[in-house]
Amino acid sequence: MNIEQARFNMIEQQIRPWEVLDPQVLDLLFVVKREDFVPAAYRNLAFADMEIPIGSGQAMLAPRVEARLLQELGIKKTDKVLEIGTGSGYMAALLAAGAEHVVSIESRPELAEFARRNLERAGVTNVTVEVGNGAAGWSQRGPYDAIVVSGALPSLPATLLKQLRVGGRLAAIVGEAPVMEAQLVTCSAEGAYNTVNLFETVVPALDGGEAKSTFSF
Repeated sequence: MNIEQARFNMIEQQIRPWEVLDPQVLDLLFVVKREDFVPAAYRNLAFADMEIPIGSGQAMLAPRVEARLLQELGIKKTDKVLEIGTGSGYMAALLAAGAEHVVSIESRPELAEFARRNLERAGVTNVTVEVGNGAAGWSQRGPYDAIVVSGALPSLPATLLKQLRVGGRLAAIVGEAPVMEAQLVTCSAEGAYNTVNLFETVVPALDGGEAKSTFSF
């Protein structure tokens, strides 16, 4: 397999058609090597338009979903970012390339270790991987400029929204199969949030995401 050709095809055929046109995001997809974050058995599928199993019943999101969420968050060099659901560490690496620091929460210790090894091998030094249930956020490191949830939540917990600083953005996939909506929530003022629906999709539910505390807009 010609890896660079496969990467190029992924970007041109899957990601651009999904309205991911930000040159910084597209450049990043060439720089951060997705194949280095995929289990060896699935390396040949690193650029396929699918969710890739990473063990422990978990999967990497499809490339176009990751790229679109990344674009919508508009990460800046000064941003402190929270990722919930580390998985293989790939999304954390993408976020880290644009941010000051990323705190990534993974509920499964074996996946946290897999992600740490992948990030270290990729030379990413500004990500801290913590083991815990991040469905309600990680308040001890907050507030955050950006939060991304790498798995679906039935609804957005109020505790999570409270960890956004004013001007902060949260990207999450909300709902239950077969109807889920990717949303971008911006904290417009203390306790005030503006939600934009981005696209419909179906992704695996976040571990521990049965948080019942909801926020109505």
